[in-house]
Amino acid sequence: MSELRILVVDDELGMRLGVKRALNSFTFSLPDIPEPVSFITAEAGDGQEAREELNAHPPDILLLDHKLPDTTGLEILQELTENPRDLLTIMITAYASLETAVVATRRGAFDFLAKPFTPEELRSAVRKTARHLLLQRQARKLEEEKRGVRFEFISVLAHEMKSPLAAIEGYLRIVQERAAGDDPAVYERLVDRSLDRIDGMRKLILDLLDLTAIESGQKRRELADVDLAEALRQTVANFEMQASERAVNVKIRCPDTLPLLADRSEIQIVFNNLVSNAIKYNREGGRVTATLELNDDGAALLQVTDTGIGLTPEEAERLFADFVRIKNAKTRTIQGTGLGLSTVKKIATLYDGNAGVTSVPGEGSTFWVTLNSPVLTQEPLHAS
Repeated sequence: MSELRILVVDDELGMRLGVKRALNSFTFSLPDIPEPVSFITAEAGDGQEAREELNAHPPDILLLDHKLPDTTGLEILQELTENPRDLLTIMITAYASLETAVVATRRGAFDFLAKPFTPEELRSAVRKTARHLLLQRQARKLEEEKRGVRFEFISVLAHEMKSPLAAIEGYLRIVQERAAGDDPAVYERLVDRSLDRIDGMRKLILDLLDLTAIESGQKRRELADVDLAEALRQTVANFEMQASERAVNVKIRCPDTLPLLADRSEIQIVFNNLVSNAIKYNREGGRVTATLELNDDGAALLQVTDTGIGLTPEEAERLFADFVRIKNAKTRTIQGTGLGLSTVKKIATLYDGNAGVTSVPGEGSTFWVTLNSPVLTQEPLHAS
């Protein structure tokens, strides 16, 4: 249960005790807040006690009388304006005037209660103030988390770009200074390596664009009947050269047709990532089997099995997060962005589906994705 602290500042003992009784067992729930909200109440009889209590036990909500023996509520509001705190103030006054209300609002008062008020009027004002305070804090927390994710994203991106840029610069300086002797073949290899690094950076940028469009919810989706079987056959055909270079045998098991209402570009991203990874992380002369069918729940199920290096349970668990690449002696020469599989999983959620992997180190892996009817109301997605 979320507990909020209320400080009641009023020179009338009866008023302070009445407020405490009204709020003693008062709780309420909000659809936006996961836990019920309750209150504990502290009290102060004048401005000096209020200042001491504000410093010693900072409240969440301040119930502040306008007329106090040694000061006014407006003066305390002014002090709070000069030294902001994470609280909201409800002004209590028996002498309400437009001028007082305007000044109090300018100094940060959130709401007003005119004496005399009923317990229900008090609880209504407290409920409204507490809701605003909690939602305000929740929004601030989300913004801080978003800043943290953005900072981490930029840091990882800078790291991913730094290494290939440094390599390209090194290769080009060797070429520029003719530091590798007079053999033209050496310089051709350096240029080829530079182009490979540039190609990897281009792939990173394209993956980032895909991921950003999907996560923001701003991608315009063009939904139509897509034949998943034909899309899979076309994907495998597109990677024939890549498979041939590594003598990897790719087989397809699928029905003649398997239609799904989908965005063709999203399906291509999913199929391209799974098939290309199965070839890229396979062994020389290995096998890839792409199986497309309906599962027991009626969802389209694509499974891509390879005879590659495999994954440990720990590696498999984190593989679908952003910028995750498994780096070891067997993968250090393989280029990748660490974004492909996270994008696959995010696209799967747009079709009320999921993605995952089963794997045995040294034997191979089976990557799978399920796709149902598309989720038509797309909210922005967040990276884990």
